Amino acid sequence: MSIKQRVAAVAAAVLLGGVLTPLALAPGASAHGALQKPGSRTYLCWLDGLTGNGALQPKNPACAAAIASSGPTPLYNWFAVLRSDAAGRTTGFIPDGKLCSAAATVYDFSGFDLARTDWPVTHLTAGGTFNFEYSNWAHHPGTFYLYVTKDGWSPTQPLAWSDLEDQPFLTVTNPAQTGSVGTDDGHYYWSGRLPSGKSGRHIIYSRWVRSDSNENFFGCSDVVFDGGNGQVTGLGGSSTGTTTATTTSTRTSTSTTTSTRTSTSTTTTTTGGGGGTNGTCSASVRTVSSWSGGFQGEVTVRNNGSSALSGWTVTITLPSGVTITQLWNGTWTAGSSTVRNVSWNSSIPGGGTTAFGFLGGGSLSGTPTATCTSP
Repeated sequence: MSIKQRVAAVAAAVLLGGVLTPLALAPGASAHGALQKPGSRTYLCWLDGLTGNGALQPKNPACAAAIASSGPTPLYNWFAVLRSDAAGRTTGFIPDGKLCSAAATVYDFSGFDLARTDWPVTHLTAGGTFNFEYSNWAHHPGTFYLYVTKDGWSPTQPLAWSDLEDQPFLTVTNPAQTGSVGTDDGHYYWSGRLPSGKSGRHIIYSRWVRSDSNENFFGCSDVVFDGGNGQVTGLGGSSTGTTTATTTSTRTSTSTTTSTRTSTSTTTTTTGGGGGTNGTCSASVRTVSSWSGGFQGEVTVRNNGSSALSGWTVTITLPSGVTITQLWNGTWTAGSSTVRNVSWNSSIPGGGTTAFGFLGGGSLSGTPTATCTSP
């Protein structure tokens, strides 16, 4: 989406709401970037709120609360959590409890300071290597500083500077970038090691300090160190089983390119699954969104038994001419329609569910179906 397209979308949204304000139409001369991997609160809530008509209607309860507090305009400008007068300042400049919003004045991001446990979260592995991506809505030279919260930090308390480790775990100056500047796909990218010895819920706090002006950018990315590989949960109003869609392209880096799609809607169909020795499972397919030549789908795997299910395999039946082009939260071979569990979602308790997502290419003339077997 280009800046021109974004302004048009904002205009459509506010017109639908019956109100048209200059602030809502501001195209973002001061809008420059935010972490996309691991996603900042503003970025993931923007993804969560996408609809087919340009309006933003978050389903995640924390994102909805942020909108209720600050209104939708800041979320259209998810890349604009900035202070033009920061000049590298931190403690004492941005007040405690205002770190996620940076006490910004261009847009009111105060709703994203709310101390809650239900923000969308990215699952990571402590000490592992991660491919970071940071939106480059406007290109500037500068340095990125990434911090993590200390052990014992509680997400139920407003974030203070004293909650962060004293030194950034990663610092990067003028990283490479890919995609067109001023689009949702354009971003800086780099590979770096995540902090070691961390477990459970944390915040990764980002600062982008420009070297050509006093303007700095800030953001909070909610993460959980649980052995994950970048999966995102909490989108769509659920604490589990939903992820952002990503596509991967080859380039001279180990990072990947994020591509988001406008959510439109959905038909759901369910088919019975085969039985396993330790319980039966079934799989249902939901069309999350669709566009010309492609769509995003989500498959929910359910354990129909009363005892835990260990391992599952889902076979997806696609309409003629449709193929899976990308898949997450499952093991899959290109050209195949068979998906197996990954290590962290192999076990499903009795009556429980897990989910994986995928992107499909081709014209979706009918709804995909799926069957499940275990083990």
